[in-house]
Amino acid sequence: QVQVVESGGGSVQAGGSLRLSCAASGYTSCMGWFRQAPGKEREGVASIDAGGSITVYADSVKGRFTISRDTGKNTLYLQMNSLKPEDTAMYYCAATRRWCIPPTSLSSYSYNYWGQGTQVTVSS
Repeated sequence: QVQVVESGGGSVQAGGSLRLSCAASGYTSCMGWFRQAPGKEREGVASIDAGGSITVYADSVKGRFTISRDTGKNTLYLQMNSLKPEDTAMYYCAATRRWCIPPTSLSSYSYNYWGQGTQVTVSS
């Protein structure tokens, strides 16, 4: 069993930046960030492979968000720049220990460990 805990959310004005962190209690293979806004379905934002070299992003965040990980610290990050009001959501960290095929995934079905979420609010 792996526990994941997010941190770093907050309120920011449009155009600002935030950095989310996710601490895992042990080894994980691929990991991802998801978000869910009120009244909307959860969507995959970014994913990274076990080694930290392969990434994938949702079209809505490409060029603005960067996912990375420190495998030695079992920690996942999401650097969010040029934030927009439509980025407002609860952000969740997701992880698995299963073999990830493909090596990254924006599907929630690929993950079986989830954090409680951290709120990100972007005002115009």
